[in-house]
Formats: sequence, C-alpha cells, structure tokens
Amino acid sequence: MQFEHIGIIGAGAMGHGIAHVSAAAGFRVTLYDVDEVRVAAGIRKIEAALDKGVEKGKVTPDARTAALRLLDSTTELADLADADLLIEAIPERLEMKQSLFHQLDTICSPSAVFATNTSSLSIARIASSVADPSRVIGTHFFNPVHLMTLLEVVVHAGTREDVRENILKYGARIGKECIVVNDAPGFATSRLGVCLGMEAIRMVEQGVASPEDIDKAMCLGYRHPVGPLRLTDMVGLDVRLAIGEYLARELNNPAFEPPALMRKMVAEGKLGQKTGAGFYSW
Repeated sequence: MQFEHIGIIGAGAMGHGIAHVSAAAGFRVTLYDVDEVRVAAGIRKIEAALDKGVEKGKVTPDARTAALRLLDSTTELADLADADLLIEAIPERLEMKQSLFHQLDTICSPSAVFATNTSSLSIARIASSVADPSRVIGTHFFNPVHLMTLLEVVVHAGTREDVRENILKYGARIGKECIVVNDAPGFATSRLGVCLGMEAIRMVEQGVASPEDIDKAMCLGYRHPVGPLRLTDMVGLDVRLAIGEYLARELNNPAFEPPALMRKMVAEGKLGQKTGAGFYSW
C-alpha cells in the first residue's frame, strides 16, 4: 500500500489545512466540499498560507507552485473514486460521519483507507458504517495544520496493522510527529485538553481570576504555548461544548460537563475567534 491520491472531505479550517500539508509533501490532492463557495474559500486560504510561507522564507516559490499544481477541488464525491486515502474533516457529528463513509464505501476502491479527523468520537462507531471496518482509522490533526507538529493516530480494535503503518508513514512524510492512541472517548489529547479547558471556564465563572491571568499561569507556570481559555476561543466554544457533553456522557465524569457560563456564551453567539468574541476579543 502506498498513498498517491488523497481525497479530503471538508474545506474548512481543518480540511484545507490537511490538503495544504499533503500537497506540499508531494501527494496529489482533491479537496471536496458541498458547494463552490466553500471549496474556493479553502483554496484561497491554502494559497494565502503558502504565500505567507514564501514571504517568511520558509517556502520557496517553486515549492509553492508545485504544491498548488498537485491540488484540485470538486463538489462531486464521485471525483474521489480513485483516491487511495480519504480523510474526512466534516462537523463533529457521528451520524454525518457515518453517512459520509457509507457513501464513500460505494464509490471508492475496496483497498482505499478511510481516515476520520474526529477529535473525540468513537472510531469503531464511525467504522461500523462501512463493509470493511478494518480500513478505518483516526487521524486527529491540530489547527493550524501547516504549523502544528502533532498527528494523533487512533486505532480501533479492528484497524488493520498495514493501515496503521501506512498512516504513520504518511504522517512522517507530511512532517508530523505521530502518537498512536487506542480508541477511547476523547483519545489522549481531547480528553486531557477539554478537561483542563472546562475547569478553566469554571474558574472564570467563580471569579477565581481573569481569563488572561488563568492563561498566563498555565503558559508561564507550566510552559503551555497557549492558555486553555485562548485555546478554547481558537477551537470554538460551540465545538468544545459539544465535545464536553459527549465526554461527560461517555465517561460518566462531571469534570467534562460544560459550565453554565460556556452555555450562556454559546447561546449569545460568542464562539471565540471565528465570531470575533469569546473569552478574548479577536
């Protein structure tokens, strides 16, 4: 098994980032989304990121041109039929991911690998939607994909060893440090990160300290590159709220239960960086 053509489903923040690093590593990439507006927006963001890399001297003009030549886009799932690695980066809803993989199962080669960028959902449940669950694996990327080094590879009990090994090779080729985690709610990263984030929000709610000082404590005292509240803004309060609800239910652990302050902010549309307001003004 050797990946050559990669299909990315979802042109949002994660999807276009995965397409960017894959094309930059020399893979032929097709970026899919449901309409031309979303696809075009994703391609523009890839171009902008490559341009910034050239400006900073981290990407050569030739490398920029080569990456963009390997990048195609589509609004038709059928155009992904010959891809040998499919990576979904659609909203964090189990039914949506299962439905997508079921569709891809009827379109793509039986040898193609299906990877999900879920940050917390069960890989085994997603895999149950295809005829051969052994070809399904988790590839949890981090935003912004072209700058973040980590790739969390998540295997369920039925994931084939060759699928795991080839995903690790793919991760190395796109410049990622991979960790391998067994399929459990929240995996390693979301389970720890969301727990910390929820407690930080409770501290704001209880008047323990300001968001700025809580974040500064973790950055200076524990050497975290980004504080838990700023990170929550960057991920999106709505996204983290959904993950927190899921983990609280699956793990039967109230530490993950979203605080009332978080629910209030989401209801008011204060979702963080993407809306310009959260714990910080963006």
